[in-house]
Amino acid sequence: MQKTPFTVADYLLTRLKQLQVTEVFQIPGDYVKHFTQTLEHFNGVNAIGAINELDAAYAADAYARTRGLGAVSLQYGASTFSALNAIAGAYVEFSPVVVISATPGADARQITKMYDVLYHHSTGNLSADQEVYKHVTVATETLSTSVGAPAKIDNLLIAAITYKRPVYIACYKEVWAEPCAEPSVKTLQPLVIKSDPLALENAVGQAWTQIIAAKHPMIFAGVEVLRHGLSDLLEQLIDASGFLYTTTTLGKTVLDEKGDKFIGTYSDAASINNVRELVKQADCFITLGTIITDDYLWFIENKYANMVLATTQQIRAGYFVYENVTMKDFMEGLLNRFKITKGYPVSVMAPPQPAYPEPWVSNSDAHWNNKPETITYNRFFEHSMRFLIDNNMLKDIVMTFGISSSLYVATNAYGLYKNSFISSAGWQCIGFETGAASGAQLGSGKRAWTIAGDGGFMMVCQSLSTLARNKLNAVIFVMSNAVYAIEQVYVDMDAFKPGAENKFDTFDILPKWDYLALAKAYGADGYRVETVSELKSVLGKLKNTLNTPTLVEVVIPEKDLPDQMRRLGLE
Repeated sequence: MQKTPFTVADYLLTRLKQLQVTEVFQIPGDYVKHFTQTLEHFNGVNAIGAINELDAAYAADAYARTRGLGAVSLQYGASTFSALNAIAGAYVEFSPVVVISATPGADARQITKMYDVLYHHSTGNLSADQEVYKHVTVATETLSTSVGAPAKIDNLLIAAITYKRPVYIACYKEVWAEPCAEPSVKTLQPLVIKSDPLALENAVGQAWTQIIAAKHPMIFAGVEVLRHGLSDLLEQLIDASGFLYTTTTLGKTVLDEKGDKFIGTYSDAASINNVRELVKQADCFITLGTIITDDYLWFIENKYANMVLATTQQIRAGYFVYENVTMKDFMEGLLNRFKITKGYPVSVMAPPQPAYPEPWVSNSDAHWNNKPETITYNRFFEHSMRFLIDNNMLKDIVMTFGISSSLYVATNAYGLYKNSFISSAGWQCIGFETGAASGAQLGSGKRAWTIAGDGGFMMVCQSLSTLARNKLNAVIFVMSNAVYAIEQVYVDMDAFKPGAENKFDTFDILPKWDYLALAKAYGADGYRVETVSELKSVLGKLKNTLNTPTLVEVVIPEKDLPDQMRRLGLE
C-alpha cells in the first residue's frame, strides 16, 4: 500500500499539535478543502465544527487565552472577512490565534488573467485578505507553492507565540495538499528578546527612585503578565515588595485571587468603594502588563505621573520612556532591587490588606429593596457566586464575558482562580462571551460559566448549537431585560428612573424571544427564572449537568441600574 505523502497541511497541524493545540475551530469552504480534509483525519488534533465565522473565531480566541495558542480555519474572503471583528479583538487583547485560509489557486489566477473572471468570495484583489489581516496580526503569509513552506510556517508560529498576537496564513488552493518535508525540530520556541543592558539599568534605576520616594505604592497588574507566562514573577515581586496589588478588568485573575495583598479588581468607577479609595491614596503604581483603555480615564488624568509602566510596548517611569527594554527583564530587575535592598521600610509603606467587603448588596439598585425576590444584576452575582463557593466549584469553571453591564458588576467578584475570567474588556465586543464559551471550555478543560447580555446573546446565539454539537456542558446565563442597558447608560440614564414617562431610546429596545424554545431547537437544556428562589433552585440543578449545555434566561427588570454602572455613567 502506497504511503500517503506528508503535505503542507500536515506540517501546520503537526506544529500546532506540538504547541498543545489539540482543537481547531473551522468553517468549511471549497478553497480551503484540502486543509479541512486533512484536519478531519489528523491524529491528535480535533476538528471543531462551528456555526459561523464569529462563533469559530471567538472560540479560537478564548482557546488561545486558556491554552496559549489557538487556531481557526476559514474560507477565503466571505468567511475571513466575517471573522475579522473577532481577530481584531484577539489582536488588541494579546491572544495568539492562527487564522488559516486558502485563496483561489494558480489555475484560477491564470484564468482571471486571461479572461478577467471574478472568482467567488473575491473583491477582485486576490491579495485583499492578507492586506486586511496585516492590520490585526503580527505576521501574514500566503503560500503560492510548497517550496519553502516549512520555514514560512515556522516563522509565523514563532511570531504568534513570541508576541502573543494573531497571525494569518493562507495557501493557494492546491498548496495545502502539496508534498512537504516533515518538521526538523521537535517543538518551536518563542524568540528570546533581550534588553539593552544600559537602557535596562537606567529604567530600573529611575523606577526605583520613584518607588522609594512613595509613601503608598501599589502594584497594578494586567493581562500581558498572564499571556507571557510571567505570573510567577509577578507573585515574587508582590512577596518581595510587600505591596498591595490590584488588576485591570482585562487582567482579572492574572493570579489566584487570594492572599493578603490582593485588594480586588480596579475597574475605575465600577470598582467597590474600598478599591477606589486605596487607588486614590496610592502615590506610585508599579504598572505591569496593563492595557490602559478609556475605561481608566480618571486613572490616567490623576495618576499618569505616578506610574512606573512596563508592557511589551513601552517601559516608562514617570515621564521618562526607555527603548529596548523588555517587560520580563524590567520585572526581574525590580525584583532584584527588592531582594538586595536592606532595611527597606515595606511594612510601613505597604499596609496589610483590608478585609474585602461584601460587594453585591451594597451596589444593588436601592429601588428594588422592597422586592427581595426580584432578580437584579447584583443579586444574580450575590447568589450565583455564593453557590459556586459553597459547592467548591470556583476551581472548576472559567467565566466568559462580552461587554455588558454584567462585566462591570462581575469585576467585583473575589476569590477566582488564575486565568478563569475571560472578557472583551479591551476591544469591548458585545456577544463575545457566548462565542467564547466553547473555546474557553475546550482550552482550559474547565466548565464554561458564561454571563451574557440578551443583546449580545442575540448576536451569536447559534454558538449554543456549537456547544450542543460538541457535547459541552457549558452554562449560558442570559440577563434578560429586553434592552441594551449598557448602551442606554451612556445615552441617557434618566431612562432608568421609575415612571412611564422615562423611556429607553427605541434603538436600545430588543425584540422578545422565547429562550426555552430556542434552547430546545439548538439541543440545549433550558430554564427561565424570574425570582431569587427560582434562581437558587436552578443553580442546584446545574451542579452535575453532563454533556449538554444549559441556557438560563434570568429575567431582570428593564430599569435595574446597578450602582457600578450608575457610577460609570456619571463619569
